[in-house]
Amino acid sequence: MSHIRSLVREGVAGQEAYFVEDVPARIKLDANENPYPLPMQLRNKLFAAMKSVNLHHYPEPGSPRLQRAYARHFGVGEDMILIGNGSDEAIAILSTALARPGAAILIPVPTFPMYRITALNNGYKVHDVPLDEQGDLELDAMEHLLKTEKPAITFLSYPNNPTGGCFHADRVERLIKASPGVVVVDEAYFHFSGKTFLPKLKQYERLVILRSLSKIGLAAMRIGFLIGAPELVKELNKVRPPYNLNALSQVAAAFYLEHESVFLDQAARIRRECEKLLRALRSIRGVQACPTDANFIFFYCKFREDDVYQALLREGVLVKKFSRPGAASGIRVTVGTRKENGEFLRIVRSVLVPGR
Repeated sequence: MSHIRSLVREGVAGQEAYFVEDVPARIKLDANENPYPLPMQLRNKLFAAMKSVNLHHYPEPGSPRLQRAYARHFGVGEDMILIGNGSDEAIAILSTALARPGAAILIPVPTFPMYRITALNNGYKVHDVPLDEQGDLELDAMEHLLKTEKPAITFLSYPNNPTGGCFHADRVERLIKASPGVVVVDEAYFHFSGKTFLPKLKQYERLVILRSLSKIGLAAMRIGFLIGAPELVKELNKVRPPYNLNALSQVAAAFYLEHESVFLDQAARIRRECEKLLRALRSIRGVQACPTDANFIFFYCKFREDDVYQALLREGVLVKKFSRPGAASGIRVTVGTRKENGEFLRIVRSVLVPGR
């Protein structure tokens, strides 16, 4: 072991870097992005607003004007919002603030990998519980771990990434009630699901909501929100760097509020295409496609996932492949444009329905 490695925290040294491979592709359906660019008139309006930014000055520290605007948007107090460089930063800030010696987190699996990565980076022990056969929370097992391990944070992706469905709300609420620590309900895909625990913040002080503008159409700007009890947000601001959200992203976040209806129209269009794509996948023999409340679909195809994945890759179509211990691997496909979805289906059928 090198001297440098011996200096690194064990949880960090024991991991591989989360590397997103930059693969050339003609159709990109691997990152749950909005496939539609903004109309040119709005793009020009956004770029014009960005031209007013003084690049030689630091951005507004703490984004107070955005805090006020988004407090009104979410219907919460200004002291309940932390704005981050994507929700990834909000996850990191929360994990850093609550990282006492011996602390643990609880997650269902499979789920968004940054929960585990950030926890290990901060020295947490990670407890994971596989989802049940319906893709929902294994409530008994999770409640047992809440009681015995007392995790500082329980992370719930809602809808769940990569499986796509929202957990039953009553199960989520039972976990919130039973948790001795913070329960994070990550609503990154809220614009597609329309389902939220935001009204429950008044009832549960240990509940934290995450939101993002990445999936709705501003992924390049990295804008995320943490919403929680004022006492918690006050402590988290001690961890947050003072200039964490760059000035261009602040402009983009304000622009979103002015033109939200355009983004929501795109989200509705994506959901319509999602329903068509889900029906088409389910019509292919051997494909098991999970219900989804998001802008992506998770599916299995009787141990032919690698054949399908490689065929897509050869034709320049990127999707995301996952493996589950003791089970078949699955594929997550982002809902693209109608043309992109058609190309994706053509290739899948060429593998699973040869001679069609």
